[in-house]
Amino acid sequence: MAHAALTTSGAPNRAGRLGKKQTWLERLRKGDEVVHLITLAGAWSILVITALLVQHLWVYSRLARHAFGWHFLFTSTWDPVNGQFGAWPFVYGTVVTSVLALIIAIPIGLGSAIFLAELAPRKISNALTFLIELLAAVPSVIYGLVGIFLMIPFLTAAMPYIQKVLGWLPIFSGTFYGVSYFTASVVLAIMVIPFIVSISREVLLAVPVSQREAMMALGATKWDVTWRAVVPYARQGIMGSIFLALARALGETMAVTMVIGNVPQVSTSLLAPGYTIAAVIANEFTEATGDLYLHALIELGLVLFAVTMIINALARLLMLTMKAHEVTG
Repeated sequence: MAHAALTTSGAPNRAGRLGKKQTWLERLRKGDEVVHLITLAGAWSILVITALLVQHLWVYSRLARHAFGWHFLFTSTWDPVNGQFGAWPFVYGTVVTSVLALIIAIPIGLGSAIFLAELAPRKISNALTFLIELLAAVPSVIYGLVGIFLMIPFLTAAMPYIQKVLGWLPIFSGTFYGVSYFTASVVLAIMVIPFIVSISREVLLAVPVSQREAMMALGATKWDVTWRAVVPYARQGIMGSIFLALARALGETMAVTMVIGNVPQVSTSLLAPGYTIAAVIANEFTEATGDLYLHALIELGLVLFAVTMIINALARLLMLTMKAHEVTG
């Protein structure tokens, strides 16, 4: 009797295992399991690559970390001859130029996206969008040349008028020599505007027509519909385009290197020359003769990675807060 009971109870278990195995084989033959495994491997590869990147930056910056500790982040001295290194001028330059570039780019980019998506005739919108997408693909060194041969002469000619109006502000005080935080920010703004315009336009076009028709039925004007119905509906996508542009600005190298002046100093005036993390790594990595010098540059890369992660995390929290506010509201 006991043997029969064991046999009877074990049969469903074996049948269940065989059924699961058969189902898995059927999914494998149909391709479902293969696609699942491939996509899972792709998702894990992102985590693996990120972890390896951080691990290598951490390992190969150990000499600088041990020599300077946390003071590396807040020291302004950068003296390779005497082995004194501090990241603060580069962190400051990276954040200032990126934030100022966004301040310039957001109104222009968002206004252009609204015009192309809601107000412009479709043929004109498609033609201009094609040109904007081409601008997004232009190499950064070309933007650097535009900054040298076009933006610096233009800003040099316009700066007396700017200082006449805004010279009372500390950020516009001092002498303008051409290469500066301000010039780098303007060039960065020109570079990131196509990202904001292209993505925001697609998001605005994805807003359901019912959103527009409902407000039009209430007697709203075209601008009221755009500003009160379309833009709030697409807010999450617009914010995503802005933070993508910010990530692009934080990591830009060549264009900034050509117009910022490459001086490791901190200045409250935007008209003074400065430096960024990406620029100093690109300029000095091949010239790093000592191990401490090399490890200091690699630690700058680690700092840039951390700054990018922190800013993107804050951006994500901001988007979640906005979403929670919309739900509760």
